Amino acid sequence: MIPMDRRTFLQLLGSSAVSTMLPTSIARALAIPAHHRTGSIQDIEHIVILMQENRSFDHYFGTLRGVRGFGDPHAVNLPSGKAVWYQPDGGNYVLPFHPTADHLGLQFLEDLAHDWSSTHAAWNQGHYDQWVPNKGSTTMAYLTRNDIPFHYALADAFTICDAYHCSLMGPTDPNRYYMWTGWVGNDGSGGGPVVDNAEAGYGWSTYPERLEKAGISWKIYQDIGTGLDANGYWGWTNDAYIGNYGDTSLLYFNQYRNAMPGNPLYDKARTGTNIALSGTPFDILRSDVLGNRLPQVSWIVAPEAYTEHPNWPANYGAWYVSQVLDTLTSNPEVWSKTALLITYDENDGFFDHMVPPCAPPSSSQGQSTVSTVNEIFPGNANYPSGPYGLGPRVPMVVVSPWSKGGWVCSEVFDHTSIIQFIERRFAPHHPDLKEHNISPWRRTVCGDLTSAFDFSKPHAHRPTLPDTQGYAPPDKNRHPDYAPVPPAHQALPKQEPGMRSARAIPYELHVAARVDDNKLWIDFKNSGRAGACFHVRSTDASAGPWYYTVEREKSLSESWSPQGSYDQTVYGPNGFLRRFKGQLATRRTTLRVNSHYDVDRNGLDLVLVNEGHAHCEVSVDNTYNGESISYVLAPGERIEKRWHLDESFGWYDLIVRANAEEGFLQRLAGHLETGEDSVSDPAMAVPAWQV
Repeated sequence: MIPMDRRTFLQLLGSSAVSTMLPTSIARALAIPAHHRTGSIQDIEHIVILMQENRSFDHYFGTLRGVRGFGDPHAVNLPSGKAVWYQPDGGNYVLPFHPTADHLGLQFLEDLAHDWSSTHAAWNQGHYDQWVPNKGSTTMAYLTRNDIPFHYALADAFTICDAYHCSLMGPTDPNRYYMWTGWVGNDGSGGGPVVDNAEAGYGWSTYPERLEKAGISWKIYQDIGTGLDANGYWGWTNDAYIGNYGDTSLLYFNQYRNAMPGNPLYDKARTGTNIALSGTPFDILRSDVLGNRLPQVSWIVAPEAYTEHPNWPANYGAWYVSQVLDTLTSNPEVWSKTALLITYDENDGFFDHMVPPCAPPSSSQGQSTVSTVNEIFPGNANYPSGPYGLGPRVPMVVVSPWSKGGWVCSEVFDHTSIIQFIERRFAPHHPDLKEHNISPWRRTVCGDLTSAFDFSKPHAHRPTLPDTQGYAPPDKNRHPDYAPVPPAHQALPKQEPGMRSARAIPYELHVAARVDDNKLWIDFKNSGRAGACFHVRSTDASAGPWYYTVEREKSLSESWSPQGSYDQTVYGPNGFLRRFKGQLATRRTTLRVNSHYDVDRNGLDLVLVNEGHAHCEVSVDNTYNGESISYVLAPGERIEKRWHLDESFGWYDLIVRANAEEGFLQRLAGHLETGEDSVSDPAMAVPAWQV
């Protein structure tokens, strides 16, 4: 990355690739102030969840300014040695590509394989290099701001989460079970574990049942289609413009199937509008909003044509989301107390470059300080064993009076984070609301979404969003698939220039390497407020990857016995990276490299210690400001260099080279979290043509 001064950083922070104009629904949402009573999460009185279908983060937002997208400077390398974007296809590769069809956001882009088996095959034990063989070349297709302007402008107006993952490497229903119950019956109870869309009828507990028992009001907003029972296929109809597409996955649980009118499980989950007779999908929701009857927790489930599930167009979904927002803001008093969470159940077969966190698949593939019980599917006659998740990243946009301003939040989340958010809001007065289905590993790795909000200082920023009236379906037809073809001349996609305001997140991570008895040791330590999952990759294609989960205030160590050279890279959340490279057989001295954070002074202390018996020549390059320094350390000498991170807004990327052994290199990159808001990684801010 080229050096930049603070003025340039600030210009990039304020830049935007495209000027936008807004519909009344979002303008109204931005204009309504937050209900600021306590300055805490207690000011939220209504949590609304809208889970759409089958889009990955990179597929939608890889080019969005200021998120960890196509400009990610810390993307992993594949076993081939190429960056993760170069997905193998036989003897060639396919890069992410932008399809050439006109009005791409209204195209009926083909659906891809998104089952358990093909997704685990694409993941390939973490090697992450089998997407094209298992999903087809369309997996690498992506959309831009010009294609889906409403989605981009919604992210620019509110807060986007760029480390939100689906819960399971597999299809729709299991991912929705995670949202509604915390797991897929992982322990074998109630008909689980479930990794497919069998919809056979299950019996483990669901979160709405906890809400009901605690006296927290809840409701499902949906259309009944031809009936929300077995005869009506639980809302799944041949008419894609009515019903719920079978996405009210609560209805696959026996306690809901067997409920009768008068039972809350029936009245709140098996009723809805009847579009086929009259009205719109939003009539009951609008009536409840205007009548001040919106429940404390509610879920909105769209008819098939509006879910964004391929081959249905992305912008049909934009129209639907706009209508939902228009409805919720029709009563300013209600909206001032509401948080709307918009996400996607899974990624379909669309590629995302971020290797998801997961529990170690076996004892030889990593460690965890927290129990990983019920996080590994044992396999059965139909599906291979493997980690349940996390799955690939999917979009999550937090839309509320407490998330205005175009922020990015980079804490790791998954669908269980939605339950954890509801717990955080209501459980202080209702201890039984804690969902025991969520495993200890999930709670360690996945946050509760509160970092995406600012309850103490609601942001008053009021950008504008594009109109969506032109996205209303022009007919009631399902059109043939559009199957794009990768271009003959491929190129890496460019991300929009500029930075984005970033929410404070709770990480403080330390990883260092040492050599003892001809073994390379990597030490992991977590002094932050949240657990973290690291994964380690080697340039030796026959080894790894390995996964390490470290709880807050915990540590662990792992050793390797390299035969000759070694080259291990550790990846963690929010761009955290450590690389350790060298060759023990050529060791002439021992250089110890450590770092310490100075949170109060926004600094990083780099410590170099020559623990050997010969002089050691060392150079350190700071890629953010272009500074390069050199040292010659005598045996036993210790040097400490402080790097002040104000100019780079807390981001650092240092490369240490030395003649301690052949090819010696260590790289330390990441972000210093101070508890204060910051900005997105400046290394993603500069367009390629400026470098």
